[in-house]
Amino acid sequence: MTELRGAFAQALALIGGADPSLVEIVLLTVQVSFSAVLLATAIALPLGGALALYRFPGRRGLVVLLNALMGLPPVVAGLAVYLLLSRSGALGAWGLLFTPGAMIAAQCVLVTPIVAALSRQVLEDLWAEYAEQLRSLGAGRARAIATLVWEGRHALLTAVLAGFGRAIAEVGAVLIVGGNIAHHTRVMTTAIALETSKGDLALALGLGMLLIGMSIVVNASAYLLKEYAQVRYG
Repeated sequence: MTELRGAFAQALALIGGADPSLVEIVLLTVQVSFSAVLLATAIALPLGGALALYRFPGRRGLVVLLNALMGLPPVVAGLAVYLLLSRSGALGAWGLLFTPGAMIAAQCVLVTPIVAALSRQVLEDLWAEYAEQLRSLGAGRARAIATLVWEGRHALLTAVLAGFGRAIAEVGAVLIVGGNIAHHTRVMTTAIALETSKGDLALALGLGMLLIGMSIVVNASAYLLKEYAQVRYG
């Protein structure tokens, strides 16, 4: 018990003193996850909008597949990206394996289905409400998607925050494609796993506290945005 209390005290000291190693890991984590979510959002919003507004053969199958991919195991996503970026893979010549770029790609694969599936539902509901009005104004479906994205921006931002929460807490995929290399690809989740196995509980606890705090902030932001949208728009 004394050892555990000492580890907690050291963890708080690391956080309070802005330990360089801890700060480096946190900054890389935020950089990787934020970049992955931006890329995923750029892909997911048009995809979700297309599935919401257009009707074509195989659409239902794509919707089911997208919903299923929301639960894609991270290690499977990491393995797929690893095979793609390995020397014998299709993108092996780019030399991205064991770099932050590979970690961004892996997190993007995980986040895109989440944002796309949630945004599809939001945009489909808005389309059912505003379809006649948009048609009367002469807006085509492509233009309607942009209008509905703006109209549903608060709900869509909630979907993006949900994706960010998934990305920042991910460990399996980034470990496979990033390698957990010190000062290069070590993020919060992989560092916690490593430091715990080494017995360095102070750094692991410090990172864990910060990760929990960040998760609380993300989820609280998503909840408040949802409440705000419901109050303002009914």
